[in-house]
Amino acid sequence: MLTVEALDVFYGAVQALRGVSLAVGEGEIVTLVGSNGAGKSTMLRAISGLVAPRQGRILLDGREIQGLAAHRIVGLGVAHAPEGRRIFTRLSVRENLEMGAYLQRDRAASRATLERVFALFPRLKEREAQAGGTLSGGEQQMLAIGRALMSRPRLLLLDEPSLGLAPILVQEIFREITRINREDGTAILLVEQNAHAALRVAQRAYVLETGRIVLEGLAAELQDHPQVREAYLG
Repeated sequence: MLTVEALDVFYGAVQALRGVSLAVGEGEIVTLVGSNGAGKSTMLRAISGLVAPRQGRILLDGREIQGLAAHRIVGLGVAHAPEGRRIFTRLSVRENLEMGAYLQRDRAASRATLERVFALFPRLKEREAQAGGTLSGGEQQMLAIGRALMSRPRLLLLDEPSLGLAPILVQEIFREITRINREDGTAILLVEQNAHAALRVAQRAYVLETGRIVLEGLAAELQDHPQVREAYLG
């Protein structure tokens, strides 16, 4: 489904990604783990069209998408739930979700997707008239994921979904991530500093350090890799 080949990304003179290659297959959960500043969020921003790579290719179903506008990439079936949630704090929960469906022309399908999101996250249904800014951190994360799902993506990019959440909420968020993948068949590229949680739900994993992939393999195998255990699992 998704193939990234030898990607270089710069912010001015600073190189954030150095020859990064990775892949996500149909229906897979793949995680990208690494410390803060390793380039994980930049990877997702490049895939979703928010930053332009200087070199390399990003292919979706064999079609090059690097250089396309972000809304066109959404239209091809890629949705991004960014780090920090980035919800519209003054809009209601329902309005936030409806913003995620702005490219959808089929109203019946949009209503069905909205009900699917409410089924995944019942607390959003309970609070659909509340302003997004009044939600708890965990509820805002649910809203960010739900908004991304409203575009009915085939590939969901999740950036630090556990950031700032209490352990019990982390478990709930990751349970729903697994459910989205299992029940809807949505492929997921998951960026996480919480390597324990990420490696438990993913099939495959990549380890990113200072803009380079240094390890890759089956998630279950990387959990037992000495370098991963020392650096990320404690």
